[in-house]
Amino acid sequence: MDKIKIIKDYARNLKLGYIRDNILKIIDDADKKDLSYHDLIIELLKGEIDQRNRKAQERRLKQAGFPVIKTIEEFDTEFQKSITKKQINRLIEMDWIDNLYNLIFLGPPGVGKTHLAIALGYKAVEMGYKVSFTSMDRLMYYLKTQDISRKSKSKINRIYSSDLVIIDEIGYLPIFHEEANMFFQLISNLHEQTSIIITSNKGFEEWTELLQDVALTTAILDRLTYRCEIFNMTGKSYRLENRKSF
Repeated sequence: MDKIKIIKDYARNLKLGYIRDNILKIIDDADKKDLSYHDLIIELLKGEIDQRNRKAQERRLKQAGFPVIKTIEEFDTEFQKSITKKQINRLIEMDWIDNLYNLIFLGPPGVGKTHLAIALGYKAVEMGYKVSFTSMDRLMYYLKTQDISRKSKSKINRIYSSDLVIIDEIGYLPIFHEEANMFFQLISNLHEQTSIIITSNKGFEEWTELLQDVALTTAILDRLTYRCEIFNMTGKSYRLENRKSF
């Protein structure tokens, strides 16, 4: 039997996808570089680990559920001056996730709240953290249908197992009392277990009207802000200022 085929069969049985798919190139490169046996084995194992890490990152990114990909590099700190480059550089170190701190971005539409939330989530995925993104209205749907929908139950389970949960657009749609109770239960369960990023167009003083319950609002904010960095973002809408037309 051809030795290359034997190697590929062994690699397939051992689930060594990188070696299986690249063995000819690996051998050719080893010949060109005149690698020792030790160096060849190192190259084989490194390639396998690198490929597994790439695939794991791809899975984490897919499971995160970002609606679009936004990066920190794309965020215009010259336009949005409510947050500095120094603050952003501090955030992308991600030690706030390790220490179970929350981030809350407040401000009107278009000031970059969602961009920053997604960009930080994307960076966290790159660094190996498990991230879940959801808008507030989708979260309410998942919570209300988790007992009858496998997809919703899977999303809620994913949220509870995440290192970082991003809840976007709190305040854009009305929340009924039953939904507010479910939201409180979620926040209570995540409290001091998972880091949370919240974006909202409502100041905290407006959350009572939004959630329609003073005691519930106080309890939710008490948990969210206990270990938290709050960013009040102001200014014009980036989208309106940079509107494009065909």
